[in-house]
Amino acid sequence: MNELKLAPHSEAILQEYRDQRPVFEKLQATVPEQIRTVFAETGIVVASIESRIKSEESLAGKLELKGTKYATLKDITDIFGVRIITFYVDDVDKVASVVDRLFDVDWENSVDKRKLHEIDSFGYLSLHYICSVPDCPYRFEIQMRTILQHAWANMNHDTGYKSGVEVPRDYLRDMNRLAGMLELIDEQFSRIRTDINNYRRNVQSLVASGRLEEVPLDGDSYRSYLKLGPFDKLNRRIASVNQAEIQDVTLMPYLALFKALGCKTLGDVDQLVRNYSDAAYQIACYQISVTDLDILSSSVGPQNLCIAYILKQGSGRAGVRLMLDTLNGPSESNDMMAEYIVEQAKDLSFMHSKS
Repeated sequence: MNELKLAPHSEAILQEYRDQRPVFEKLQATVPEQIRTVFAETGIVVASIESRIKSEESLAGKLELKGTKYATLKDITDIFGVRIITFYVDDVDKVASVVDRLFDVDWENSVDKRKLHEIDSFGYLSLHYICSVPDCPYRFEIQMRTILQHAWANMNHDTGYKSGVEVPRDYLRDMNRLAGMLELIDEQFSRIRTDINNYRRNVQSLVASGRLEEVPLDGDSYRSYLKLGPFDKLNRRIASVNQAEIQDVTLMPYLALFKALGCKTLGDVDQLVRNYSDAAYQIACYQISVTDLDILSSSVGPQNLCIAYILKQGSGRAGVRLMLDTLNGPSESNDMMAEYIVEQAKDLSFMHSKS
């Protein structure tokens, strides 16, 4: 610190920094937490929120080079800084909207570096807001950029890329090409997310309208389908045998099973429910009528639907064993259970009716 030759004016600013550091420490304790709270309330997910207070050594170096630009410490807007790293390009504007709501933004000194169009500008496309809060005389900086832009900027800093001197021209050309690729990747990630969200909304609309045959069977569509309670009627019918209560459990494991049984759309699953509910009821009645079970899992309906379908299709013990392996994981006990289920069902009426 003593090696730096600062003008008296700069020394005065540095002393003000020492005296006022607790103010910046208070900003660091409150500003990021305010941002995190609003993100949690609004459902905004980011990669990270970083903050830092400029060190005395760093400030002294800045004053040695540019001390004449600043009248007081209040003119230096990056003593305290926050960096918000997003996963997607279009989330930067969402984050900026939150920052605008939380803090007073100095628009005249804020910079949208995303408007740069130089070929080597990718890693520097941050959105920089100069902000302030009531009852604090010092402004601070909030930077917002994507995780790819952040990684690129850090790499540039390590390689000296922006100087254009340390890195040979051939390497600069390769890095410029890579920057273009990363910018394209950034844009494509956002486009893919938008397309996926549009797909999910379309699936929800098709499910709600009952056009299940048009909806491919996948995780998103199956979740939407489960919201309709497709197995509820069968479960209530089965539960009435013993006047049992139904305990809800997740039915997502049955997605893999329905696919294994050849279902390709929600319409295929719904057809299975319509065609095999009576058979599933027969199986369940045989299983529980001689018991005093008063609580049944909500999986009782779909499981017996699948058993009925497998047996009616002639897949027998091997098919039931595959079902149990799919639902519970491979186990030798599944083979014995499969044999027991087949033996139970062989005399039920649905096994002797025409398909």
